[in-house]
Amino acid sequence: MVKNILFLVLLLIPVCLCAQMSDSQVIDYIKSEHTKGTSEQVIGATLLQKGATQAQLERIKSQVEQANQANTTNIGGTTTQSVIRASQADEVVVRNVEGDAFTDMLRRDIFGKNIFNRKNVTFAPDVNIPTPVDYKLGPGDEVVIEIWGASQASIRKVISPEGTISIESLGPISLSGMTINEANNFLKGKLSSLYSGVDDSYGPSQIKLTLGQIRTIQINIIGEVAVPGTYSISSLSNIYHALYLAGGINDIGSLREINLFRKNKKITSVDVYDFLLYGQTDDTRLYDGDVINIPPYKSLVNITGQVKRPMYYEMVEGETVQDLINYAGGFVGGAYTDKITLSRKTGGYDKIFTLNANETSGFNLTDGDVITIGGGLNLYENRVQIEGKIFRPGYFEIGKDIITVKDLIERAGGLKEDAFLDRAILTRQKDDLTFETLTLNLNDIKSQNIVLQKNDVLSIAANKVETDLGNFAIYGMVANPGSYRFAENTTIKDLILKAGGLLSSASTAKVDVSRRIIDPNSTTNATIIAETFSFPLENGLIADGKEEFVLEPYDQVYIRKSPGYQTQRNVSIEGEVLFPGGYTLKEKEQRISDLVKEAGGLSNSAYIEGAKLIRRQSRDELARQRESIALAKRGGLEDTISTKLMDTDVLYPIGIELNKALEKPMSEYDLVLKPGDNLIIPEFDNTIKINGAVMYPNTVLFEEGKKVKHYIEQAGGYSEVAEKKRAYIIYMNGTVAKAKGGSKDLVKPGCEIIIPVKEQKERMSTGEIISLSSAAVSMASVVALLINALTK
Repeated sequence: MVKNILFLVLLLIPVCLCAQMSDSQVIDYIKSEHTKGTSEQVIGATLLQKGATQAQLERIKSQVEQANQANTTNIGGTTTQSVIRASQADEVVVRNVEGDAFTDMLRRDIFGKNIFNRKNVTFAPDVNIPTPVDYKLGPGDEVVIEIWGASQASIRKVISPEGTISIESLGPISLSGMTINEANNFLKGKLSSLYSGVDDSYGPSQIKLTLGQIRTIQINIIGEVAVPGTYSISSLSNIYHALYLAGGINDIGSLREINLFRKNKKITSVDVYDFLLYGQTDDTRLYDGDVINIPPYKSLVNITGQVKRPMYYEMVEGETVQDLINYAGGFVGGAYTDKITLSRKTGGYDKIFTLNANETSGFNLTDGDVITIGGGLNLYENRVQIEGKIFRPGYFEIGKDIITVKDLIERAGGLKEDAFLDRAILTRQKDDLTFETLTLNLNDIKSQNIVLQKNDVLSIAANKVETDLGNFAIYGMVANPGSYRFAENTTIKDLILKAGGLLSSASTAKVDVSRRIIDPNSTTNATIIAETFSFPLENGLIADGKEEFVLEPYDQVYIRKSPGYQTQRNVSIEGEVLFPGGYTLKEKEQRISDLVKEAGGLSNSAYIEGAKLIRRQSRDELARQRESIALAKRGGLEDTISTKLMDTDVLYPIGIELNKALEKPMSEYDLVLKPGDNLIIPEFDNTIKINGAVMYPNTVLFEEGKKVKHYIEQAGGYSEVAEKKRAYIIYMNGTVAKAKGGSKDLVKPGCEIIIPVKEQKERMSTGEIISLSSAAVSMASVVALLINALTK
């Protein structure tokens, strides 16, 4: 056991953050390794290393066990064997190998099947209507007895389970089973002893019985419904509302024969199609103890093709193909009714029947029939087409006022001005369905009088070959560079005007035009791939007295930037000079010494050795930085080099020695300035900063002649994580030096001593190792259970 744990620990130490394995990969790996005889401990540890989790294994085990339980089921007497496969979505899917006809039926779209599953169609009774005259009172109903006239009283009573109400001085009075009118007349006689004249329609007192709260009844719904059982519903409910409460009819239940039984006698049979198709409802009210029975369907047929509502329909005995077509809403436009195909299952060889529209009324249907209504041929018997240089191209009918080619041209609006009359093409379909081409001269009356045939296509070309008129393009120093539509006789000046005119930076000394080489007669590969022209401009025209240069399709014009156009390039100087602020460079190679001189020179308190220059990164520098990051990523150094590069600011310091630059102008110490440079000349600073891996980062006074060690001791000495050999010093002028050696001249006023931190190598603690080994042991136990489930 100890050896196993040590092996697991050694195996788990190099665990990396791997992508989680999919369920199918886990199953395949366990099966493969189990076949090889690999132990559960090693399998579990390897899965943990590959990214699998214990929760994932538990989920897979649960799915496999559920699938094994459902492996052999019985549906409708048909045994179906199920197999398990891992889908691409990493879910275990149970698929039926046999009984496909039954599962296909479950997916059928059956007409009317979902009528009782819709939330907005509940068939609930309306309780805000007058009490129906045939409504029979029963236990639970509340009756309201109103007496007015010479005597006045209001009595509200609920009919007891024995079917009676109790009235003071009269005792129990039985009302159960009576209609409202019967109960009203019956009470008149009973109450006449208490209220004089109530039994006389013209007496001094009158009586009226109405229904108050309606009772609740219990019914039973059995058979092919979603949730069969006993339901408590309103006594005004009908069969439709009861079926809605039961969740509707299931996949094999009948919509055509819903039976209502009362006291063991069949009261009525409801056909839902009467309601769906004709709006006829059976308003038979339910009574306490009623039983609704939904048997399985007897015949289910499918109609496809050119009908308004193709789907499955339930048919009853004696119904025909015509009944089915009526249920499907009839034929759609374009249906071919002379060939209605019916496919029938016989238990042996299948049969097919071909019917026409006149035979459908006498052909009875059986369960499983499939009726197909085909469409038309998508062919035309009287259509011709005209295209090309005509005002109204398209399809036209022949046979009325269009007989000949001339008729077709006139009906199509006539020929356009650029139509080529000498040669028109008439494409004609021959009897063997192949095509032939007829050439027509529309100037010839004989050609115009050619009689058209169905499917003829008349094509009329233009009287000249269409040229490829590509757009112009203009680039460079214009207001709106881009592409412009070709127009004949367009000159360079015209195109410049279309592009909004020249910018102030544009050069008129050199304008370039590039032109495509187009040689349709060439038989060899071209060595010259473009033709170019260069011109000077004066007032938008070509100079030197040359004619205007006319542009051709696809010409590209380039307006160059003038070499004499320069924008201001500014630098700045701040700190200890007489006139700090911004300055404009006068020359491309203006230097630091020139800037100091232009700012009036240094002030008396300037610390010249601490002067530094801040420069902004150029586009080229930023591009090189991005290339360095990309190279670091490809080299696997993303966490080191690329991170440091990305942290680099757009502004960066440049180490300079201003004292030498001023002593020796134009020397290598005298840096050439660039736009955006900022020269900072500080006051004298006699402090030293110590930062990084020291015990107490500090700022102390500069002491002449003291070494680096002295100042580190002023910060409490090195810390435990200090990288002593890599210590360095940053001076005020932006230069950096390594802080090693015993030189007394290393430390200068205003500098900063940096002690780097050692790189920490992460190691697994003992607790982490024990935790991983425990996880591996747990994984091994789950793997063992999973192997047992997979091998069942």
